[in-house]
Amino acid sequence: MNLNDLKIFEAVANYGSFTKAAEAMYTVQSNVTARIKSLEEEFDAALFSRSSRKVELTQAGETLMLYSKKLNHLIEEAKQSIGKDDVVKGQIKIGALETMIALKGPELVNSLANRFPHVHMDFKSDTKENLLNEVLNYRLDAAFIPAPLDLPQLEQFKIKTEEIIAVVPFTCKSLQDLLKQIPLKAIVFDQGCVFRSRLDSWLVSKGISRYHKTEMNSIEGVINFIESGIGFSFLPKEIISTFYSSRNIRTFTLPKELSIMTTILAYRKDIPISPALNAFLSVCDLHAKSD
Repeated sequence: MNLNDLKIFEAVANYGSFTKAAEAMYTVQSNVTARIKSLEEEFDAALFSRSSRKVELTQAGETLMLYSKKLNHLIEEAKQSIGKDDVVKGQIKIGALETMIALKGPELVNSLANRFPHVHMDFKSDTKENLLNEVLNYRLDAAFIPAPLDLPQLEQFKIKTEEIIAVVPFTCKSLQDLLKQIPLKAIVFDQGCVFRSRLDSWLVSKGISRYHKTEMNSIEGVINFIESGIGFSFLPKEIISTFYSSRNIRTFTLPKELSIMTTILAYRKDIPISPALNAFLSVCDLHAKSD
């Protein structure tokens, strides 16, 4: 076993595919397969469960991943200690709801680039459930998600509390008028979206279990459809006031139990925090204190 074997191992875990791991590591799939087989023989355990659709870590694979991450951390520490300077370097992968990326992503990236120019960051947007799965499976270093979080494996760092509001076509004069529409039409994100789940909860509280859904995968698309009179949605108030206050839409407040959302940054407890992730946490802390 050598460090490159562990890098290949992490790539397979990250991409969930031998083929994609080979592309990322600039090698051929047969080499990836051979290196994983060699590791499995050395540890006398299957590191991945393989199916026609995906490749996932086994329990033994998760254990090796922990040690691999710790080794990476020690190597980075050694580079920092032995190197000619104390410049923080590295790459991190961060996940977030699309609304979080749109609102806070640019300023976080800009602050990170200004304070730590040698730390590079990849942002990925997805639903809360998928983001948590990516963090738990070591594919993301951390993720911005809505609270609450009840997973003992993850550390959580409070980022901000924000308000969710109802966003409706301009012709709609009140929420009461909205609820009278037949059929009632909503513009929603994919299943698992926190805004969609709160919209569903609100409608159920009003005795409505069925409504017409149009799924969109972008905030701009949702706003365009609302402005066109197609339907309504739930979105963060700050998104609307910052980017869409001049659009031909109306907004209404919601009950407190549905409107308050706290965003946290979640990351694994059981592996050391890399210098790059620590740098990002310091940037998040500064922005959380300034909000």
